[in-house]
Amino acid sequence: MSIVTVQLGQCGNQVGQQLFDSLCCDAQDGQRKERCTASCERFFHQNMHGDLVARAVLIDMEPKVINQSISRAAKSGRWRYGETSHFSQKQGSGNNWANGFCVHGPGHTEVVEELVRREVERCDRLSGLMAMMSVAGGTGSGVGTYVTQCLRDIYPKSFILNHLTWPYGTGEVIVQNYNTVLTLAHLYKLSDAILVHENDTVHQICSQLLNIQQISFADVNTVIAHQLGSVLQPALTAESHGVYSRNPLGELVGALCCHPEYKLLSVSTIPQVPSASMAYSSFSWPSLLKHLRQMLISNTKMEEGIDWQVRPPAASERSRSLTAGSFNTSLANVLILRGKDVYSAETAGFEDPALYTSWLSSEEAFSVWKSPVPFNKYEKSATLVSNSQALLSPLDSMVGRAWNMFASRAYIHQYTKFGISEEDFLDSFTSLEQVISSYKQLR
Repeated sequence: MSIVTVQLGQCGNQVGQQLFDSLCCDAQDGQRKERCTASCERFFHQNMHGDLVARAVLIDMEPKVINQSISRAAKSGRWRYGETSHFSQKQGSGNNWANGFCVHGPGHTEVVEELVRREVERCDRLSGLMAMMSVAGGTGSGVGTYVTQCLRDIYPKSFILNHLTWPYGTGEVIVQNYNTVLTLAHLYKLSDAILVHENDTVHQICSQLLNIQQISFADVNTVIAHQLGSVLQPALTAESHGVYSRNPLGELVGALCCHPEYKLLSVSTIPQVPSASMAYSSFSWPSLLKHLRQMLISNTKMEEGIDWQVRPPAASERSRSLTAGSFNTSLANVLILRGKDVYSAETAGFEDPALYTSWLSSEEAFSVWKSPVPFNKYEKSATLVSNSQALLSPLDSMVGRAWNMFASRAYIHQYTKFGISEEDFLDSFTSLEQVISSYKQLR
């Protein structure tokens, strides 16, 4: 089953291009042939010349980034984008969600829907659609939300995963909190799952783990793409009976998003080391999984600086109110292991009922996927996709900052002139306050 990716705005197109780079594997490698076949069918189709063509649609209101993405893909010599699978205009959305959602989105509905329809019709079977976008600007957030709404209308029974790049806390755009509130509130009604990468966290990984001195957006996007690739590459599940999973979005959503109030997913990957250190690094499954488990329960974003003092609460403590910096309760987790001796890895630490909410058994809440094929040159690697309280703090902070701006009516006129009313803002705040409340009550 195939995934059609819709890349939206500058960030969505840049991350998308690097994601397809990481997904494109060498099908001539005999040891990887089965997985490569599954991967190619999932993310690519072949044109009449035998070239791998990404199952993707590229959308932006300015042509520069799309042209760059198409050029870089072609220069890789391994894959390319479809010649007519992109759409752009000459003028952007001005970092304004309302401009993207109310003007640019509706103004180009037919052409965008037709581009997606072509890609869907090339699939023998559609697993689902993945929309990649930032939430800080206007095109990714506004047009991205509108396109997701159209996709939900056209494909009501298909899985839709939205991948969101969360803005830096210090601010990329002065109205980024407004754009994020409006995006997230609308997507919660449309999407089956919302997978979030925080720029601040990825920046720390680049600086502290990968030792990159002058960090660029390309460096940040590469880390995001590799983490996404480790999730989306074929793997063996408990129900796959030795055959690589054919419905990745369905299985991911089914394993992690069992309740409509809980759709926010975070990703942690271990190890992450500079390429120059790879040859001198050695990893064992017990050590990797011990660190990853502690990262989960202490809500530590990377393996450096783990708080080893945090422990799962005793049964008698589960009903108490949660405090800041305390144990991170999970609704569900998917652990994805790739590499050497993967079937010897012991995952019982993630099956502990104390890690999960009391109203879901650990058997239902935890899934493990495995593949003996290494990913991203790591002999062994582990990725955890978690539906937990991990995103509660950035979400709560963002909503608080947006509300403070709204209370003084700062920049509201920039939105109302495109058709977004104050009532629309209030509805979005109410929706996200409910999400925050639901995650705070996880115990």
